[in-house]
Amino acid sequence: MPIFHDNPALRDYWYAVATEAEIAGQPIARTLLGEKIVIYRDSAGNAVAAPDRCPHRQAPLSAGSVENGVLDCCYHGWSFGGEGKCIAIPSAAPDFPIPDNAHLACFNTSIRYGLVWVCLGDSPRELPGISQEQDESFRRINNPVDLWRVCAMRMTDNFLDIAHFPWVHTGTFGNNQRRSVPEIELELLDGGYYGYDYKVVADNPASASLSSGRTSEVVSRHMTTGFHLPFTVRSTISYDSGLQHIMLLLTTPIDDVTSYFTFVVWRNDDFSVSAEDVIAFDRMIGEEDKRMLEKIPGVLPFSPKALANSQSDKPSAAWRHQFVRLLGKSVE
Repeated sequence: MPIFHDNPALRDYWYAVATEAEIAGQPIARTLLGEKIVIYRDSAGNAVAAPDRCPHRQAPLSAGSVENGVLDCCYHGWSFGGEGKCIAIPSAAPDFPIPDNAHLACFNTSIRYGLVWVCLGDSPRELPGISQEQDESFRRINNPVDLWRVCAMRMTDNFLDIAHFPWVHTGTFGNNQRRSVPEIELELLDGGYYGYDYKVVADNPASASLSSGRTSEVVSRHMTTGFHLPFTVRSTISYDSGLQHIMLLLTTPIDDVTSYFTFVVWRNDDFSVSAEDVIAFDRMIGEEDKRMLEKIPGVLPFSPKALANSQSDKPSAAWRHQFVRLLGKSVE
């Protein structure tokens, strides 16, 4: 029985489902909030997302092909163009009118930050903002969309947490991280994110030096971490040198216990280091999180009484409280 992914309140939010590069060719299949969808780019360059079933005999459209922005069904060759309009039925007579129900019931789509976003609802909310996207001193670096066998709630909880650093991230930056966590004060951050401001001293192994711009054994970081409902987390890292490393961590629920994950980085460096080298360390960190979280089955409990908490859990507790309210649930 679904626990949260079928909640109607989630349908009016945007979710990153693919990179822009992924829809340059053939149609791709995704599952969002339990609904199977097909995504392709039409002849005008727009992303089109629709239920992954042909209106004719319900064959998966993602098994078809795209040529010149037209999606052809693999079963009977029905063709769909911009806005999912059915434009050709090969088996029909030339004067046969295309039925009204032959057109695809498309979802809202947007291309932003190098990603394809889909909203299943009729009243889309605003996409989370990143001011650095318009700043020419920053470059954007995208990553592939990966599948995690983890509940989206657990992923968001993890990305808001710093207490796990010295335990989970021992292969990257966590060994010199303080195990005690200073008092966390939550506040409204820039861009509408809600979270906290903090400083850390992190390990800086050779694998991290290209990302940090430093060769010292440890580096000081001034950071903020905040969330944007329902599952977006932004982490900012500032170094004494003036280098800034902004990360948007994007979790998209497939169902209650499976999710897509991708992250986007913005940096104001001199572009002398390749994008792949810059984010290799971040990918290592993400793999550590993934290995840990995939050990934990099921959905993160809604009730605060179901989980023991310390003061370091204030950010995730605040997110969970707002998320539960969004779902319209009453939790003791």
